[in-house]
Amino acid sequence: MYVCGVTVYDHCHIGHARNAIVFDAIYRYFLSRNYEVIYVKNFTDIDDKIIKKSMEEGISWREVAEKYTESYYEDMKSLNVLKPTYEPRATDHIEDMIKMIEILLRKKNAYIVDGNVYFSVESFPAYGELSKRSPEDMLAGARVDVDERKRNPLDFALWKSSKEGEPSWDSPFGRGRPGWHIECSAMSTKYLGVPFDIHGGGRDLVFPHHENEKAQSEAAFGERFVNYWVHHGFVNFEKEKMSKSLGNILLIKEFLKEHDPEVLRLFFLSTHYRSPIEYNEKSIRDSEEALRRLYYTVLRSKGLEKKEPFSYEPYEEALTCEARFFEAMEDDFNTPVAISVLFELSRSINRLMDEGDESAHPYINHARETLLRLSSIMGLLGKDPYIFEREEKMRRLAKMGLSLEYVESKIRERASAREVKDYERADRIRKELLEKGIVLMDTKDGTAWRVR
Repeated sequence: MYVCGVTVYDHCHIGHARNAIVFDAIYRYFLSRNYEVIYVKNFTDIDDKIIKKSMEEGISWREVAEKYTESYYEDMKSLNVLKPTYEPRATDHIEDMIKMIEILLRKKNAYIVDGNVYFSVESFPAYGELSKRSPEDMLAGARVDVDERKRNPLDFALWKSSKEGEPSWDSPFGRGRPGWHIECSAMSTKYLGVPFDIHGGGRDLVFPHHENEKAQSEAAFGERFVNYWVHHGFVNFEKEKMSKSLGNILLIKEFLKEHDPEVLRLFFLSTHYRSPIEYNEKSIRDSEEALRRLYYTVLRSKGLEKKEPFSYEPYEEALTCEARFFEAMEDDFNTPVAISVLFELSRSINRLMDEGDESAHPYINHARETLLRLSSIMGLLGKDPYIFEREEKMRRLAKMGLSLEYVESKIRERASAREVKDYERADRIRKELLEKGIVLMDTKDGTAWRVR
């Protein structure tokens, strides 16, 4: 599996997060089914945007690429995204790109103009097959290089001759740097050969990037490039595609200041990867509440382990849910249905807990372990539920201008008042906290609390 990665010239936004989370879920699913997976995701570390950023920040293009590559890794770690098998950088594979360009020149699929090398679209009759666009639509949608010397306006650059002050490399065509499209063809085939199974990316890459990749790769190697193309839909913000050019982006780092990382994962996986998704605060709040419910189920059922030795017995509903989960994932990675099965299993666990039948405890344990195992394929419920609950309370209190220390000190103060039978003062503290949105619940194990 090869997935087009980021161009490292800025911090990642949540559009990048959808790409990372979608393909992470697909990767996790294959691993859970015992497939042997080679997963490659690249970095574009030389590009016009990187060069422009280096001028803006007054540092070298290499420093820009390194800075934002590290930022990307921080975000992926926060989102609990598994590392791919290989993460090649474009600048480490210049020789591979040059070799591929030489093949295309020998086969007359490419031509040289003053040190620039262009792919000849007319030399590849199947051009447009992937995007299913007419020549007129392709011309309108292409990122066309303004160059009168091109034989066809749709012809695209494989190699760009060097400009003063820009990074460049030696090649048989003269000093220069690779075009964008040749990078992915050279790196994917180096690690995976041809054909390979899955090539992924956002829907915006279908044309021209993936169309051009397909054309140059199949022209060079004379056989099918990819067996399956997998494209995820856009992230829309206020009904517009989220993009840096529109200025309507939300950085991953900014999102994570306010929310648990698994909220974003649940939000994205609750919509089929092919569909566009509308980002708004209500949807995020709904995902936040849904995630809390799942963790509450785990927390509540794990409480049984404190009362009795662990015992386990297969529970029919859990086995049925597991079968339906895998059936959904086999259907073009239908994560919304798979997620709905997790909530169905969660409700079954809570129903058994509510019934209070001690003979059902082994079934509850099996159902909970099934819930955790299936959730891990989605990258969910990865935290200790007690830690999640504490972090979530701290996050919600912070939004209210309160702290965990404040609430816990008030609970201790109330407990002291009750010990000396000062119930008026204890009730006053309860009311004070309730007015701030903190609900106290007295149990035989002490005082529990939640944020309303």
